[in-house]
Amino acid sequence: MNKVLDTPETAVAAVTDGQTIAVGGFGLCGMPAALLEALLDSGATDLHIITNNCGPANSAVTALLRARRVARVTASYIGDNPVFLTQYLQGSLRVDLVPQGTLAEKLRAGGAGIPAFYTPTGVGTAVANGGIPVRYTREGDVAEYSAARQVATVDGRPCLLEHSLTADIALIRAEIADTLGNLRFHASARNFNPLCAMAARVAVAEVVHVVDAGLIAADDIHLPGVFVSGVVELKGEMHKPIERLRTVCPPVSRAVVKSGVA
Repeated sequence: MNKVLDTPETAVAAVTDGQTIAVGGFGLCGMPAALLEALLDSGATDLHIITNNCGPANSAVTALLRARRVARVTASYIGDNPVFLTQYLQGSLRVDLVPQGTLAEKLRAGGAGIPAFYTPTGVGTAVANGGIPVRYTREGDVAEYSAARQVATVDGRPCLLEHSLTADIALIRAEIADTLGNLRFHASARNFNPLCAMAARVAVAEVVHVVDAGLIAADDIHLPGVFVSGVVELKGEMHKPIERLRTVCPPVSRAVVKSGVA
């Protein structure tokens, strides 16, 4: 029952070309950078990545995009990632844009064995009516639009039918794991990580610390080990980049300004 793996390379060894990979994290927060770097080194290509967003231009997911290993992305946000945007507009990348809450529920439903569900999110927009560009040509023309959703009235409210999402493999990041694969996440890294693991056939996690089974209190387990196939303990100094650095000057009181100190 010991699920501890030696290296990130061992954890991604089963990934093959054309598979669907669910990647946890929100931007750089909770993104499994070590596993993604190992995936890049593995040479696997033609991948379908499911993630909330690919992060900034220095993210590990962007490294896969830059190496042309990704054929399709399902996400809620393109943002200011120039690599992602350029490949999308030049026709080399198929992109399925999904509202963020809907994306989370599609993964949760996939993990729960629910094939589809109704949601009011997107009613009256291009999400419902179709028409969101999915793929462009090299010349910049739209080659394919998203399809219209089925609409039904539920308790007097129009709702869209959304199909759940599943993946071949999930790559996630947690703070602590025990040898049975039970996970505890740190703060906001507990975002899409549990959902991605639940929706995948195989889930592997990179973690900061591994402890013996039983040392994580039952109430502190955020994701049971039944959803986790393997864990890799990060060794050495971790690189935790800041996505957007913001500095704020403290307010200066009027008394200080009048005294000439400021």
